Amino acid sequence: MTTTTATRTTATRTTATRAARTGAGRRAARPGQDQVTWMTTMDSPIGTLTLAAQDGRITGLHMDGADHAPTGQQSWRRDDSQFKEAVGQVEAYFAGELIDFDLPLQLDGTDFQRRVWKGLQGIPYGQTISYGELARRVGNAKACRAVGLANGRNPVAVIVPCHRVIGANGTLTGFGGGLDRKRWLLDHERSLLPGPGR
Repeated sequence: MTTTTATRTTATRTTATRAARTGAGRRAARPGQDQVTWMTTMDSPIGTLTLAAQDGRITGLHMDGADHAPTGQQSWRRDDSQFKEAVGQVEAYFAGELIDFDLPLQLDGTDFQRRVWKGLQGIPYGQTISYGELARRVGNAKACRAVGLANGRNPVAVIVPCHRVIGANGTLTGFGGGLDRKRWLLDHERSLLPGPGR
């Protein structure tokens, strides 16, 4: 990808703006209200990624071979033209040109899962927190295990940064895409943070 730092450098936006664009409060379609799920694939430094969307909102970003593969993929329809902005932002993220995503999301899950996924969006680029801290932020400090399970069910990897949650002792744990990918994503972000000598 050609570097376009002048037009897309560190496109930071507030967490509130990001959250406002997500469909976190939207419910899944009722039975009988079929929605077409569109998809595309793209190459990345962590392997092939599959993006999915409904009604113009991103519903999934999935890594090849990751845990909890989405159901119903056989009925998804490919339309690369619907994902130009999403693919462009993901490419810019991997190129080190984008810190915060600004994409409309539809995150379908339980109320608790959506609270956890919203909490993930509040973790700054290049930083990490523990499962216990995430549990505290979503209002139930004792729900570390439930938070971990919800984190693992995050349907929109990378964009909703579940890779930024680590064990209380600093170890890398619980990433459906594999610990090598989690380590790569964290190292990638940290390498681009401003610091002495950079």
